Amino acid sequence: MGEPVEIDTGQVADQRTVYDAQRGRCPVAHEDGAWVVLRHAEVVAAATDPATYSSDVSSRRAIPNSLDGAEHAAYRAVVDRYLTPGRVAREEPQCRAHAAAIVDALPRDTTVKTVGGIGVPYAVRSQSTWLGWRPDLEDDLVAWMQDNHAATRSGDRARTAEVAERFDRMVHTLLDARRDAPAADVTGELLGETVDGRPLTDEEVVSILRNWTAGDLGSLATSVGVIVHFLATNPAVQRVVRAQVEAGDRAAVEAAVEEILRIDDPFVANRRVATREAELGGETIPEGGRVLLNWTAANRDPLVFGDPDEYDPAGHAAANLVFGIGPHVCPGRDLTLMELRVVVEELLARTSWIEPAPDRPAVRETPPVGGWARVPVVLR
Repeated sequence: MGEPVEIDTGQVADQRTVYDAQRGRCPVAHEDGAWVVLRHAEVVAAATDPATYSSDVSSRRAIPNSLDGAEHAAYRAVVDRYLTPGRVAREEPQCRAHAAAIVDALPRDTTVKTVGGIGVPYAVRSQSTWLGWRPDLEDDLVAWMQDNHAATRSGDRARTAEVAERFDRMVHTLLDARRDAPAADVTGELLGETVDGRPLTDEEVVSILRNWTAGDLGSLATSVGVIVHFLATNPAVQRVVRAQVEAGDRAAVEAAVEEILRIDDPFVANRRVATREAELGGETIPEGGRVLLNWTAANRDPLVFGDPDEYDPAGHAAANLVFGIGPHVCPGRDLTLMELRVVVEELLARTSWIEPAPDRPAVRETPPVGGWARVPVVLR
């Protein structure tokens, strides 16, 4: 993986600075009626103790995210069947074709939009092809992503619920059409799945598809923005990753992607609820207490990573929490890393250099969303 590289983090103010300062004062902060877990050790302790810190935090049943114990394991087994290394490898050619087409269509030597011009269309096309959804849904999905992002930023629960319900209606329509015209794709397969000896209900299928798409579309697009911004603003790392792409070292490129996302983790937090009174990081959390596991802060803990802005894929891999830890570790890790590796490979192979746009600065996302809202760059 090479030697650690000192990077330029720039002078852009962002939420990571706030989290770093909070974590330095206390590992667990009590804010707005919730306990925010900031230090790496405490985040790992809570994430790996589902008996004390339950994922059943929402009135809306989310499969398998909001489940615990044996129930979670049963549904997780269904989900995991679609994300095996073999099935992920089958998706790589279609992801590569989408990435190549998107990059080739971008202008050179002028400002381009990373998130909207690369991340969003790549996420929508790759996910839709994987699920067997019609290409003509792209505009609807892009519009939905924008609305969902805005609703998340707003913190308005009613607005967020309305956007979620609109997505569910879209998926129900797709399922009805699939029953009329069965197809051998992921969506069609899900309709034939069983759990505990009975068929999945439509609501359960919709919940699984919501988990795969509603979250993953935005996450994939945001991750592309973070990675491209990092490469554009850190020439030494860009040269290293370009050499890895040229050498065909896929493992090294995936390690680079995971380390960049650790340094600037856009997957900010997950919720838990305490099932009993518990001590964590010097705080007493009461039964029923709301808990937020702050992955972004934990992934920058100097007690674990030293200088959190040092780029060291090999040295930091074992403690990296970008995809979580414990029973709720992200089941789509291999798929996401493949998708991000492929888009990085195609972007770097089809350009000679990426640099920040001289006329427009990058703009951070608004909390509680992480990453970058806008990443204007110039491709050479």
